[in-house]
Parts: sequence; structure tokens; C-alpha cells
Amino acid sequence: MYNASMPGSNDLPTSRQLIRSTVVAMIVATLLLVTTVLPAEYGIDPTGAGEVLGLTDMGQVKMALAEEMRAEKEIVEAMEKAPVVSDSEVAAAQNSSPSEMDSAEQDQPESSPVSAEANITKDEISIILDPGQGAEIKLAMNKGASVSYRWKSDGPVNVDVHGDPVNAPKDFYHGYGKGKNIAKSEGTITAAFDGKHGWFWRNRSDKPVKVVLNTEGDYSEFKRVM
Repeated sequence: MYNASMPGSNDLPTSRQLIRSTVVAMIVATLLLVTTVLPAEYGIDPTGAGEVLGLTDMGQVKMALAEEMRAEKEIVEAMEKAPVVSDSEVAAAQNSSPSEMDSAEQDQPESSPVSAEANITKDEISIILDPGQGAEIKLAMNKGASVSYRWKSDGPVNVDVHGDPVNAPKDFYHGYGKGKNIAKSEGTITAAFDGKHGWFWRNRSDKPVKVVLNTEGDYSEFKRVM
């Protein structure tokens, strides 16, 4: 019924041949790991072959994007878990130790009152966001102070406008507004407490995006924190 004959003992590989084949396979797998897989996936290039083949840059981009996604996930989770904090709790946290702004005011010599116009500050900044990259701008503002802003980009971005009080409680989050896949926005932020208030952008497109922010208002510091 069957024409195929069973292989004889002489046709089967010997134990030595099997061991040799296994060792060769392990050597080839190791070479592929260090010359292609590690550079392409993790940006690790112990032999330099990944750079020659153009794989190291690809791996480093992958790791950078993974790290930014992890950081954004942590921010989103913190927002979702953020408890509702009353004004009295914020005030208690701020009064637990002198704030940087309070200390700065105490160090200032007494001076005659100035007009409200003298306290107005204007700034402009341009930021290039690579695909997947995020950036954050914060203004130091006292409670009740206001700033008008206008920003635009040459591509869609996600934005979160929020504030952090001095000595903020754990997992604190106070938002002023969010946007997804938008290219411009303008409005006014009125500080709900003494602290840092501002914008966080994330480029979710596959091309670099330029964001230009203009601010005008009552704040003492303009700083990129990310």
C-alpha cells in the first residue's frame, strides 16, 4: 500500500550531527539578535552593525515613542484618578510652607503702587514637536490673576490646559479645558490658586508639527517644563 521505505539507521543523523546543528543554529540566532533585533527594536547596538544597516536610529525612535506613550498614559491615569479637592484643601497645602512666590515677595523692598498695566507680561514661543512628542509650558500665577492666550499649529495636536498649586496634594488635577486633533485655540486662564498654570501638547500625527504660543497677562514666570 505504501511505496516509501522506512529510513535505515545509516540515513538518520548522528547525535554529533544533531549537536553540531543545534550549536550552529544558536550561533546564527545570537548573531541575528545582536546585529539586527537589538538595534532595530531597542536601539542597542553592541557590534556597530545596526548603525551600518540603519537599524539603530529606528530602534531609538521606537524606544523614545514608547517612553512618551508611557508618560502620557501616566498623566491620563492621574487625571482619571484625581480626587475632587476643595479650595480649603488647596489653601491648607499652600500654607503648610511658604511658597516660592511668597518668599520672593517678602524679599522685595517696599515700593509705591504701580498701575495694573505695569504688571502685564507678554511672551511668544515656537515649539517643534516630532511625531509622538509632547511639550508643556507653565506660567507662575497668583490666585485670581488672568492671562489671555492664543496658540496655533501647522498640524493637529492634542492639548490639555491645567494648573498645579504650590504643594499640591497627591494626584491633584485641575483642568481648564482639553482639545483633541485641533490646530488652534485662544481664550483666558484665570488662576484658581497660586501655582503654575499652562498647556500640554502632544503631536499624534506622523509628521513634525510647529506650535506657536502667544500670552499676555499677569504672571511672573514663563517656562517650558517638558
